[in-house]
Amino acid sequence: MLVNFLLCVAFLAAAQSKKPADFGYRHLQLRYQNDPVDILVMSKKGEEKNAKPIFLFDQGSQARPLILLDDTGKPYRFFPFQTDSLLLDYHLVIISKPYVPLIANYSDLKHGAYTDPQTGIPPVQFYARDNVDYYVNRAKAVIKHLKKQPWVTKDKLVAAGHSAGSTVVAKLALESKAVTHLIYSGGNPFGRMASMISQARQYDDTTGTRAEEAFRYWETIVGDPTSIASQGGDAYKTTYTFSQPPIDYLLQLKIPVLVSYGTKDHGVPFNDYLRLETIRKGKKNFTFHPYIGVEHNYFGFDKEGKVDHDKFGWDQVAEDWQAWLNGKQVLNAPKANL
Repeated sequence: MLVNFLLCVAFLAAAQSKKPADFGYRHLQLRYQNDPVDILVMSKKGEEKNAKPIFLFDQGSQARPLILLDDTGKPYRFFPFQTDSLLLDYHLVIISKPYVPLIANYSDLKHGAYTDPQTGIPPVQFYARDNVDYYVNRAKAVIKHLKKQPWVTKDKLVAAGHSAGSTVVAKLALESKAVTHLIYSGGNPFGRMASMISQARQYDDTTGTRAEEAFRYWETIVGDPTSIASQGGDAYKTTYTFSQPPIDYLLQLKIPVLVSYGTKDHGVPFNDYLRLETIRKGKKNFTFHPYIGVEHNYFGFDKEGKVDHDKFGWDQVAEDWQAWLNGKQVLNAPKANL
């Protein structure tokens, strides 16, 4: 165990010896509520000082480092999509997870999250801050800081979030006048627990055991909604805040909103309902882009119905986001299989 621990420490030290600049990113730092905040900025090469709007992307759930290195020390994609077209018009910005290393090896992850070599779970400080309100208020502080930079234009700011990140940017768009465009991707307008129960129903037995367990789990969370202790996964406060229905934020928005999602995602009925409501309420500022036959992360399926990671849809999704931002085409019609 000691040898394994020392190896983990050695690998982490090697990762942390690298700097964001080594991978072409600008690294900004500030403090929010006395917590360190790392901000990475990607710009088109040679245009780092050019005044452009910010495209702020929220990467979603879990304690994941921003820069993940493979066994050879090569970084995985910083954003899930190709960035070339977006970099023509924007500086791309992403904010670190609280108290999670900025750079780490992929081997440091456990079930998709960074784990402390000593405890085997994400840092305790992370759980105390992994909630919607913390992320929204921190993002507002980051935006205020960015607006002071000479290379940031003040008239436009795009907030885009996928999965859990969609909930954060939806509330951010409601609370921050700086956000002029919202991209709500792969979210559930009725919150995380609605997705968990929808997923449980699809794999339930004849007595509904999984769904009933999910309902009991929610009752437990509601009984202790401020607990920040890890329950072998997310803290109760995390699940509680991410289960507040984002539809309550979305329907109040007057800025342009793009809603994109795969039709094989567990949240699809709720996004379809959101679309029905925007039509009923005459909300002309919403555009919906369902991607037919793909799952939560825009991957397609093979002939056996299993997720096919070779059918990668993110790049097409980003191109469609860019087209929507430029007003070049109407996206309300369903997209063919990616």
